[in-house]
Amino acid sequence: MNGASREALAAARERLDALTDSTSVDAAQLADELAAVTALLDREAGLRRVLTDPAQPGEAKAQLVQRLIGGQVGETTADLVSGLARSRWSQPRDLVDALEELANIADLTAAQKTGTLDDVEDELFRFGRVVSSSTELRAALTDRAAGNSAKAELLNRLLGGRAKPATERLVTRLATAPRGRSLETGLESLSKLAAERRDRMVAVVTSAVPLSDGQKGRLSAALTKLYGRRMHLNLDVDPAVVGGIRVQVGDEVINGSLADRLDEAARRMAS
Repeated sequence: MNGASREALAAARERLDALTDSTSVDAAQLADELAAVTALLDREAGLRRVLTDPAQPGEAKAQLVQRLIGGQVGETTADLVSGLARSRWSQPRDLVDALEELANIADLTAAQKTGTLDDVEDELFRFGRVVSSSTELRAALTDRAAGNSAKAELLNRLLGGRAKPATERLVTRLATAPRGRSLETGLESLSKLAAERRDRMVAVVTSAVPLSDGQKGRLSAALTKLYGRRMHLNLDVDPAVVGGIRVQVGDEVINGSLADRLDEAARRMAS
């Protein structure tokens, strides 16, 4: 993607991260619903042209999305797709590509939440090797005359109970809706997304007052340098943090709050 589409996708990925970091969001269900919207827009060329028409107001396009899918998918999915409709896109196909990528990321996030992302990444890689070495399997999964249900059944026989649920969902979607890609290319793209997701870390940042954009940027850069991995900030405001901030990355806590330092000073005086 180029220009406006690249910026729109980056913003959408940030919104997806913020949504799926919440424990109340079912990332696997979100993935299924985003995939369903992807399939709809892939079929309906006129609709995707309307939703990416720069001459149409963004809010009007968002309202159209709500009317079309508001009762068919969850509120989270509808809001996310509405946000995509408000954005500017270089060409209509980019919107569909973005939706598909978000669906795949949501499934990988579901695996991350269950601690199986490493397994999914490995399974995608190994399945890609199997496909590359088996002409018969590749032919069965790419045969245009074969129905999607037959391909899904074949993959269930191959992967069901042997691979993680996210792996089976990702591979099945790719085989049944390749959207012009070869199976090998699609599997390679999924593997790259999984590797990128695995390298992402989340920092829970608690401060007494909201951080400014500059403070967030400096903190993100400092944590990225410290941990050597891309860092996503989950921000929380708690007036009990008298000053400074409290940062938690995984099981590690970096305490920089004034309240914690006062507590520590009191403990030292008491001893």
